[in-house]
Amino acid sequence: MTVRRMQDEIIRLKKEKDICILAHSYQAREIIEVADYVGDSFQLSVKAQTAPQDTVIMCGVRFMAETVKILSPHKRVILSHPDAGCPMAEQMDVDLIRQLQANNPGAATVAYINTTAQLKTVCDVCVTSSSAVKIVRNMAADKIIFIPDCNLGAYVQEQVPDKKLILVHGGCPTHAKMTEEDVLAAKKAHPDALFLVHPECTREVTKHADYIGSTSGIMDYAKKSEAREFIIGTENSIAEHLQYECPDKKFYVLGRDLVCHNMKLTTLPDVYGCVVGTAGCDIELDGDTIAAAGRCIDEMLRLG
Repeated sequence: MTVRRMQDEIIRLKKEKDICILAHSYQAREIIEVADYVGDSFQLSVKAQTAPQDTVIMCGVRFMAETVKILSPHKRVILSHPDAGCPMAEQMDVDLIRQLQANNPGAATVAYINTTAQLKTVCDVCVTSSSAVKIVRNMAADKIIFIPDCNLGAYVQEQVPDKKLILVHGGCPTHAKMTEEDVLAAKKAHPDALFLVHPECTREVTKHADYIGSTSGIMDYAKKSEAREFIIGTENSIAEHLQYECPDKKFYVLGRDLVCHNMKLTTLPDVYGCVVGTAGCDIELDGDTIAAAGRCIDEMLRLG
């Protein structure tokens, strides 16, 4: 079966079976093209809430599918590839967070959306990369445990200096690969290009940025900007997608190996298997987990 024929079959079957397909922006182009909604993880989970379909396929990683289930517990949620995890989401556990809380009495606990459902149950509020600064600024607490990304936490601390953020060494392995040397080399090779970067990168990288923001923020900025050239400081697929959407502009990656291999586990045949009913895995969360993790997300919405 050719790529085009498989795409046509996926589109036909999802309509026939009343299935909604969500695709994170790091997915391959051929998957993006068959999705109903494309974007950042939390943005997709919100879209799933209002989608009329009762079955949702998340083409992303497990914590994203869990967030969809938390916000839409009555829907069937399928993760496109059973092994698609997130090293950042999985690098801490509940016992570690409880120990941090015991060592820092009175501190509120902020969980980046890139955490497991279990971790969210013991935190006070969630944040996304685009809302983190606003949420932390609006919190009543002055002392905040921020998990798991220390780079995003450091960026928030810089923007909200009147709060005391307690950071733990953790983060995204893909964004952590980016170095200042990479940035300087890219700027030398493309002197007219603007540098757009994700706040999960280190301070040594973000200090050279013309824009710092979420994946969707980076894409929106590039599309709307009058500039013609951009260096993209996030997962390499974003430069590819932008090149499709803005063929009159130039997009350069910061390095050849800036790839999220968990995201790339999902293939178009996997998505086909999900709509046929032979692939993917159902996300199951108990009621207590959904309620406790949901409170963490509700507080994010209340604050920002």
